[in-house]
Amino acid sequence: MASLIGYYSLVFGLCFSFLIFLFSIKNFRKKNIFDNKIIFFTFLQFFFVIVSFLGLIASFVYSDFSNETVFNHSHTTKPLFYKITGTWGNHEGSLLLWLLVLTLFIFLFLIKSKDQPKQYRILTLLFQQIIIIGFFIFVIKTSNPFNYIFPVPKEGLGLNPILQDPALAIHPPILYLGYVGSSIIFSSTLAAIPLGYITKDWAKHIKKWVLVSWIFLTLGILLGSIWAYYELGWGGFWFWDPVENISLMPWLALTTLLHSILVLEKKLVLTSWVIVLSISTFTLSMCGTFLVRSGILNSVHTFANDPERGLFILIFLFLLIFLSLFVFFFFHKEKSENPNTFFWLSKETSILVNNWFMMYFLSVVLIGTVYPIFLEVLSSQKISVGPPFYNKLIIPVLVPFLIAMAIAPKLKWVKSNLQNKLYLISFLIISFLLSAFIIRNLNVNFLMNTILVTSAFYLFFITTKDFFINKFVNLSQNIAHFGFSLLILSILFNNIFSTEIITNLKIGETYETEKFKINFEKIDEKDEKNFKAIIGKFNIQNLNGEVEVLRPELRIYNQPNIVTSEADIQTNLLKDRFMTMNLVQNKEYFNIRYQVKPFMIWIWFSVLIISLGGLKSLIKKKYEE
Repeated sequence: MASLIGYYSLVFGLCFSFLIFLFSIKNFRKKNIFDNKIIFFTFLQFFFVIVSFLGLIASFVYSDFSNETVFNHSHTTKPLFYKITGTWGNHEGSLLLWLLVLTLFIFLFLIKSKDQPKQYRILTLLFQQIIIIGFFIFVIKTSNPFNYIFPVPKEGLGLNPILQDPALAIHPPILYLGYVGSSIIFSSTLAAIPLGYITKDWAKHIKKWVLVSWIFLTLGILLGSIWAYYELGWGGFWFWDPVENISLMPWLALTTLLHSILVLEKKLVLTSWVIVLSISTFTLSMCGTFLVRSGILNSVHTFANDPERGLFILIFLFLLIFLSLFVFFFFHKEKSENPNTFFWLSKETSILVNNWFMMYFLSVVLIGTVYPIFLEVLSSQKISVGPPFYNKLIIPVLVPFLIAMAIAPKLKWVKSNLQNKLYLISFLIISFLLSAFIIRNLNVNFLMNTILVTSAFYLFFITTKDFFINKFVNLSQNIAHFGFSLLILSILFNNIFSTEIITNLKIGETYETEKFKINFEKIDEKDEKNFKAIIGKFNIQNLNGEVEVLRPELRIYNQPNIVTSEADIQTNLLKDRFMTMNLVQNKEYFNIRYQVKPFMIWIWFSVLIISLGGLKSLIKKKYEE
């Protein structure tokens, strides 16, 4: 019954989408009158998608295996929490969540934009409905989460065990709020172009929606990174996995857009650039949807392997790109306030330089992600692009980027100078001396690492000064930049001071290094509801004779029949001790991976600070502006 209600709710939602589209066209012709029936219809559209989504959740909760999606991704022994979260842990359910967020954002937009011009609101609704209708058709025709199976199976196939995790349970909804949030930016930008509404007022209005999308995308990426760290056994915060990169690219575009809108709001320049970034951000989000669901990418994060579905999304993406480019080239007229007052040493110029750096980083990530795909299509040659590629292209550019980021907030709008800024030079000298002192005795490239750490310390010291001394002046900016400086510094120290040991041990054996001993004491077994756990006990002894116990696990799931490795992580303020174990061909031995990862908790904490800066900007008071 729940599946039946869910399906027909989808159909009703699609009907209301067409009704909203036609009714909006009719209302657009009326001047200065916004028919509130449109808001009511939009609410009904959102309501029916909610009902549909709740119907799918109910089907998972009650293990309705007549539903093909439930049969493929659930099991009676699965805990209730993961039955619920498993709703969006698959292709069909995740797309329904996409649709839910799409309808939510347009409803909220109409409610929150009552002070905006009527025709702008209507056009935004029209463009958003084009996207919504496309997704409705896509879900119903190719990815129906309510397909019926007969005869009804007695048991389901289960959910991939690595997806049964609290962090990953909330990761997709938060990430989609960021991804799909960019759709309202896309639609409102296209609406503003033919109306000539790319103005300071529009920039102030749209900045809030950019911030909402940016905050959720930042938090979504953070949760995904934390999950990959402890669940996949990678032992790091980022591994340039293609699907990781797909989330990073819209974030880079959104960050660039956010800074560009600040210039537009103050100076009414960079209008074309803001439009291009608005279109690009949503395009990158759609590209991610296509790549994850087409079977092109091979990653643990991918949801589907169906070229037909991928082709639908690709065609739809091209139509949206064509529509946006048509509106841009035929209707946009560049406006500029005081076009001759763009000085090289000014805040707007520094933001533009920041944009160049961000676009360079985005291009590197895009090439590294997409190039292997095109190479395989053209030559059937398979290659893997990993950290060495990104490190080689990004690290050298990171130094001037960090220095420019440190200096830029000190500049003024229109025209500035750096007189009486001796502390900038003082901080640079202090940063260099401190970095050289830290790096001097380490077995790493002294020159490169000293320069990198110097630039990171430089940004950290300056943002720390601004954060604690300037108080309410540009508080949101200071919080976000301080968080970013802490992130870069933590990442560099993490890479420089990390230790890794990979070896094979059997019970009773000890592995020794100059700094510690690893003793494999024993294994224990434990039976849970849907898996059997093999728990190793390892004693880690340091030079001082202090012993720490780590207990990594192997979990053998019965439905589906999968063996996973669960890391044991001991965390403190300075470092993580990370250990995993895996089976090898010789059953007497286990493959042991032990890592010491400094400043991991500061990496996670710094991203939270960055998000807090965005949140503070979203709710900031007038006296802070």
